[in-house]
Amino acid sequence: MDNSKIGQHISGQFNKELEDVRNKVLTMGGLVEQQIEMAVTAFSTGDMEMAELVIKQDNQVDALEMAIDQECMQILALRQPAAFDLRLLITVIKVINELERVGDMAERIAEMAIQLSSIDSKHDQYYELEHMAELVQEMLHGALDVFARMNIEDVTTITGLDANVDREYGSIIRQLITRMMEDPRNITRMLDVLWIARSLERIGDHACNICEHLIYMVKGEDVRHLTQEELEKKMKA
Repeated sequence: MDNSKIGQHISGQFNKELEDVRNKVLTMGGLVEQQIEMAVTAFSTGDMEMAELVIKQDNQVDALEMAIDQECMQILALRQPAAFDLRLLITVIKVINELERVGDMAERIAEMAIQLSSIDSKHDQYYELEHMAELVQEMLHGALDVFARMNIEDVTTITGLDANVDREYGSIIRQLITRMMEDPRNITRMLDVLWIARSLERIGDHACNICEHLIYMVKGEDVRHLTQEELEKKMKA
């Protein structure tokens, strides 16, 4: 990791505490990435054991969120950080909240995979969902890489992918509606698939949110609610 942006303090213990927090965030991020991959695989292959594992792992994600949050609060109270170090800790608290929600989305996908397994054996017909999953995984991995390197040059590339995710989501919705209209017996199954698509779309949104938090961490600027075009202009300025 690039530690050059972390202030070098008289207390070596303070430096260690900040680095420990960062490492734990990346550990949490890696676990959430694994959850998404396993949940999508469970859905596409009908592997119910893998789906159950995703659901069980959510407890680990929740525990990490609480542990990191508590550690940040202790550092804030005891060290009273300023400038970049303060923004780092504030950002960490926000990022782990986003990651916890991504974990919840992965858990929902796993739950839908289990539910669909009892009524649907045609897992290979949802290749559009798998492509959408690849996009949001790329976005989340990119956001975590930005956090690890503390280099925000690539954030607009990551957030720009969200438009592709939204297009995929819209296309999937239209396909599901068509199938429901063709045969009302498809409605229950298609609604479950819709929940999966919605969960993937939300994961993309959370990845964008993480990027926005990281811009605040590095530049001290709040870029929430900016359009993609406005964000690109600000990053070039």
